[in-house]
Amino acid sequence: MAEIACRWEEISMSTESPRRLFFPAAQQVGIESFEPPAVAEGEVRVRTEYSLMSTGTENIVFNRLFDPGTHWDSWVKYPFYPGYCVVGTVEESRSNEFAIGDRVALRSGHQSHSVVPAAKCTRIPDGVAFQDALWFALAKIAFHGALVADHYLGDTVLVIGAGPIGQMAIRWARAAGAKTIISVDSAEERLKLAAKGGATTTIASGIAAAKEEILKANGGELTRLVIDTTGNAVVFSQALELVKSFGKLVLLGDTGKPSDQRLTLDVITRGLTIVGAHDMHETEQWNARSITGLFLSLVADKRFSLTDLITHTFQPGECVEAYAAANRDRAKTMGIIFDWRAA
Repeated sequence: MAEIACRWEEISMSTESPRRLFFPAAQQVGIESFEPPAVAEGEVRVRTEYSLMSTGTENIVFNRLFDPGTHWDSWVKYPFYPGYCVVGTVEESRSNEFAIGDRVALRSGHQSHSVVPAAKCTRIPDGVAFQDALWFALAKIAFHGALVADHYLGDTVLVIGAGPIGQMAIRWARAAGAKTIISVDSAEERLKLAAKGGATTTIASGIAAAKEEILKANGGELTRLVIDTTGNAVVFSQALELVKSFGKLVLLGDTGKPSDQRLTLDVITRGLTIVGAHDMHETEQWNARSITGLFLSLVADKRFSLTDLITHTFQPGECVEAYAAANRDRAKTMGIIFDWRAA
């Protein structure tokens, strides 16, 4: 990997000047000042308290780990402005829904200020810390996987990958009443967090070598559901071998190399179902606001554990160190956040 670079704009930036992170090119990160637009009718201006790095998505984009012609290729243009998990405080409002001082969660980049339609914000309940609310966007992505998984009471579930999305998938399975939730990852530290979130069994292994332990954990049977959160194309064929006959494989990790995914005979001979889940799969009932609202209510009621998921906190000016940690220490990082309160 090329050395990570940080470009600073050749201008004077006071702490009052709105700032944002950006990728000027592959494997480069910088910080620049910018001017947010004026607040129009129905909009709010939000001062960011914290933003959460989506390490899966942002590492793929940062390192350009995708094939030409994929949707990633058409999406990632430079300069690229990363991030989509922000919590903050309303500092100006032209909406009847929010007042100055309200705490909100919103989709926006790693930046100190955002001007968005009020409908794009969700109020954070009293008693829910900003750092817990930060997980709303990644929880939403995993929720789409839970929807297509059709969890039921007493279900058996294998979650491959215990990164941020895998952690959220485990917690939705627990909230839905699954009896067996097996988490497989090669990183012991991630598995400790999976257990805190509801995994009934954790297996420190690559997925290719985990079958015997999976069978042992589930009474000699494979699980009805397998949720692949890795985004690793090679895992796809291995995951198919671990689905119970007539069960379902949920692809929740969005690979940048779909041409490397391979079907196996398991699909035909054992009658498997394969279904994809994606952040964009919204419906009238389940959309960004309704899913975020459900997530925040479960957090407020102590039914969605987020204990110890934040592992690293950086100032925005430490963006080089933040992305270096995300790339270098994948096994030891989980929630990487930027603290904008003094920015």
